[in-house]
Amino acid sequence: MQYRNHIEKAIAQKKQNKKLVQKLKKLSSKKLDNAFRENHDEVFEEIDCLSCANCCKTTSPIFRGVDIERLSKRLKISTAEFIENYLQIDSDTDYVLKSSPCFFLQDDNKCSVYEDRPLACKEYPHTNRKKMHQILNLSLKNTEICPAVAQIFENLRNI
Repeated sequence: MQYRNHIEKAIAQKKQNKKLVQKLKKLSSKKLDNAFRENHDEVFEEIDCLSCANCCKTTSPIFRGVDIERLSKRLKISTAEFIENYLQIDSDTDYVLKSSPCFFLQDDNKCSVYEDRPLACKEYPHTNRKKMHQILNLSLKNTEICPAVAQIFENLRNI
């Protein structure tokens, strides 16, 4: 899988990526946000999430109350049943999936609840948002999960 190479390279360059984060933290918010947004758009022209789905296979989004309610309604079960069947509370006291891969990931890497997926899934990998300073450490972790984030970090070395 071609995308696996991006992740393996990011893992091998973990120290360099940590140094890059320190460099990026020194940029103005506007410059940092613009750099991420531009690279996000460029990288996602080349990377197809459905060919990878590593995020769905290896991690869990945070499920907010509204996500739980929406998905419970879609599945025609109570919120208590949804929580019991699919979720657990993590060390940050957030609801997350009990296990990986995601229960809703299908064999073709499509999401069976795509229209009603959690906000965290809709926004992942969070590289086209404002206030990137707030999530640089999360983005660093995501270089080892998402090939697009790994490529964005690679591109940002030239900033």
